[in-house]
Amino acid sequence: MATDLTLANRYAHSLAASLMVPVTVFRSEAGYGVVTSDEYEGDPADVLTEFDPYEE
Repeated sequence: MATDLTLANRYAHSLAASLMVPVTVFRSEAGYGVVTSDEYEGDPADVLTEFDPYEE
């Protein structure tokens, strides 16, 4: 988990580009998390950003 949103977004963008899969940045009680979009099972209201390498 990251406590800095900018860091989480940078990590998510890099991960999406490296793996060529959509990646979701979400908010949790511990900070910000990054996970591949197909593995995210949390509340949709907690999603902050989604990076899709095929839409950039």
